[in-house]
Amino acid sequence: MRTTRTAAALLAASALVVLAGCSSSGGKEAKDSPSKDGGGGVPAATGRLKIAMVTHSGEGDTFWDIVQSGAKVAARKDNVEFLYSANKEGKEQAQLVQAAIDQKVDGIIVTLAKPEAVQDVVKKAVAAGIPVVTINSGAEFSKALGALSHIGQDESVAGEAIGEELNKRGKKKAVCVIHEQGNVSLEARCAGVKKTFKGTVENLNVDGTNTPATTSSIEAKLQAGKDIDSVVALGAPIAAAASKAKEGAGSSAEVDTFDLNAEVVKQLKAKQIGFAVDQQPYLQGYLAVDELWLNKVNGNVIGGGKPILTGPALVTEKDVPALEKLTADGTR
Repeated sequence: MRTTRTAAALLAASALVVLAGCSSSGGKEAKDSPSKDGGGGVPAATGRLKIAMVTHSGEGDTFWDIVQSGAKVAARKDNVEFLYSANKEGKEQAQLVQAAIDQKVDGIIVTLAKPEAVQDVVKKAVAAGIPVVTINSGAEFSKALGALSHIGQDESVAGEAIGEELNKRGKKKAVCVIHEQGNVSLEARCAGVKKTFKGTVENLNVDGTNTPATTSSIEAKLQAGKDIDSVVALGAPIAAAASKAKEGAGSSAEVDTFDLNAEVVKQLKAKQIGFAVDQQPYLQGYLAVDELWLNKVNGNVIGGGKPILTGPALVTEKDVPALEKLTADGTR
């Protein structure tokens, strides 16, 4: 019992340290362009607010760098102190939300990838009078927990779009790679693929925070199933691992993916990736901060409480010229 309390205290202390500044748990440091000054140059004259974002990001997931880029630009514009923390484990993510409550922040942005683990503390924040906006994952749980709204794509619809595109490309057998086991949004994506794809789909669970292990798992799957003609990655870093695995297995399967980063755009250009689904993570960060600020200073609720969709949009090599600079800047 003593050990448990000590561990909890250390975790809470660590959470406060993380919350004291922006994240070091993402991938590369997010760039601030294209609008380092937030687009307006002078922050809003409204009182200084403190807003925390707590996500389920694993180590090195560049997707969350893009989310933070949007959030930081909105924070500068809105005269907001932006705090970021993350943990891929639901229990630890819940403790980070508690740390934000203890800091008496003016608003909390949270993901609901593992809603059963964070739902109680989210309700606690709402009960304490702290407005909450959910982003990215768990849209179906957002309203019941008392959040103002949810900002993100409909994961099932996005998966269905993938399935329809695979049909157009004549694919017959796909593997859907889940890089965070238990993440309800990732499971919804694969379920959406299965719903519309006329071929067969098999899910493959991998440890997305361990790139060599992820590559090995996909490679072994491709070696065992020579008739697999499509690998669906659910995140940009996983797409890179899938491309490497395909090469190692000597497979001709097409790699397709959710989400963008500079490497995905590079591989789209080289036709090493067939297509990608863009859910515009920059918007998820930007709009979440902006919504909490607007709600605080003007009583607004963006979308009237309904989910605010930021995707999906299918992109191919034809879109590369318009995306190269933006992905290099970390905003798409």
